[in-house]
Amino acid sequence: MTEWSKSSWRTKPRIQMPDYQDQAALNAVEAQLSKYPPLVFAGEARRLREELGKASRGEAFLLQGGDCAEAFDQFSANSIRDTFKVMLQMAMVLTYGAKVPVVKVGRMAGQFAKPRSAPTETVNGVELPSFRGDIINDLAFTPEARQPNPQKMLQAYTQAAATLNLLRAFSTGGYADVHEVHSWTLGFVEGEKAARYREMANRLSDTLDFIKAAGIDSSRSAALHQVNFYTSHESLLLEYEEALTRVDSTSGKWLAGSGHMIWIGDRTRQPDGAHVEFARGVMNPIGLKCGPSMTTEDLKVLIEKLNPDNEAGRLTLIARFGAGKVADHLPKLIQTVKEMGANVLWTCDPMHGNTIKSASGYKTRPFESVLSEVREFFAVHRDEGTVPGGVHFEMTGQDVTECTGGLYAVSDESLSDRYHTACDPRLNASQSLELAFLVAQELTALRQSPADVASA
Repeated sequence: MTEWSKSSWRTKPRIQMPDYQDQAALNAVEAQLSKYPPLVFAGEARRLREELGKASRGEAFLLQGGDCAEAFDQFSANSIRDTFKVMLQMAMVLTYGAKVPVVKVGRMAGQFAKPRSAPTETVNGVELPSFRGDIINDLAFTPEARQPNPQKMLQAYTQAAATLNLLRAFSTGGYADVHEVHSWTLGFVEGEKAARYREMANRLSDTLDFIKAAGIDSSRSAALHQVNFYTSHESLLLEYEEALTRVDSTSGKWLAGSGHMIWIGDRTRQPDGAHVEFARGVMNPIGLKCGPSMTTEDLKVLIEKLNPDNEAGRLTLIARFGAGKVADHLPKLIQTVKEMGANVLWTCDPMHGNTIKSASGYKTRPFESVLSEVREFFAVHRDEGTVPGGVHFEMTGQDVTECTGGLYAVSDESLSDRYHTACDPRLNASQSLELAFLVAQELTALRQSPADVASA
């Protein structure tokens, strides 16, 4: 394999990236970012890779979720807290219901750039560059706003650093203490699923009370008092990624210092492209989106490039086909992995293949389609005898109305009530909790013997 450097991606074909008009301004921003501290550290990335390795063997489960695209104007401590809180709720549902440790990874502190289906968009006869996320340009439909601005990378770094600072405080400062499980309940989450959550929380509290009565001080256990919470994003804007890439002083390997885990999107996974070139040389866990157009030959080449040493936890394959299409595409990819003897973690992204335009004109995702794709993902892995190791979805702790359906039956007509996303529709807290219960049921069924299932 050819020699790698953190800038070798610049010799490869690049797509889904902006063309900056002011090269001097871009160079200045890259130079400034290269002096900043990394946002994450090599030891954290190594620990995540170990945990993902366990998930690939069925010894843990990956829960990966967060914003479609983080927005500068919606940034707040409360929104970070609420998304983190929903992730804790979902993780508890999975751990308690399926008896499996949960690896918690947020689409946070770096998910600022978005690939687009077309480089430009036209409104009322006016054609302008597409909005590509707040790290690149602005949403307002004006020539000035849509011009790529390298200074926005500095604002993205500042917001990511602040987000990580708060997440680390929540994770280790007592907020994530399992003894506080009742305080994680969001006020707007009601109904059957919330009642099941509260019942689960009550049982957990009773267990902790019993342990205390037995003379064991569970409050001193770090495992119960804090959690490991990691960040991830699509490594789309490679100028930003390169500027934050650092050498790990322990191993001498290169670390993408922008996030613990980075992934390559379905649009940018060309085996000889710039994004694959960058990702293959960093030590972080790497995700790879696998959509309907993924061929078995491309998958072989990509696995060999991205995980040449066949390390467990290094490569996560994120299946995103759409409801009703999983059985058409996933089995042949699983068979390819089997034939290669490749160590991969299989996860399900039930969001990106189920986006539609509603009758009311809003981009949305029917919640039942999301649930259906998850069920199909688990069914294929049951048939293939392989491990369904995680889920990956776009969600928020806010009470949005962006995906139709769910417990409160969000309708086409009610999408406009609280439709806040600038890009793709996200699950709200109630829908996220409902999804967690479904995944817990699927995991429980996997762990039951045929005799258990027959007698249930």
